[in-house]
Amino acid sequence: MTAAFDKLKTALAEKKTLTDDEVAKIIAEHGELTADESTWLAAELHERNRASQQKVTLEQFLEANKILDTADPNSDEYKNAEKIAEAYLQGG
Repeated sequence: MTAAFDKLKTALAEKKTLTDDEVAKIIAEHGELTADESTWLAAELHERNRASQQKVTLEQFLEANKILDTADPNSDEYKNAEKIAEAYLQGG
């Protein structure tokens, strides 16, 4: 394992996720990752991001659609309902 990979795994364990800037900074400081390490890191970050996304039930989706039909499009209520509907349609 490379030094950068060790640092990234440690940072990931502490923070639970890393931004692209954080990854780039560690790689710049400690050297490049191997192809296997890079693949592992990308898969791990993707899985953690997917797991943290909002899960939306059919009932929540239907309720959000009711709000979208009646609320003012400029209201916070409408914008929140829109996020719920989009998350459901994307598989959340």
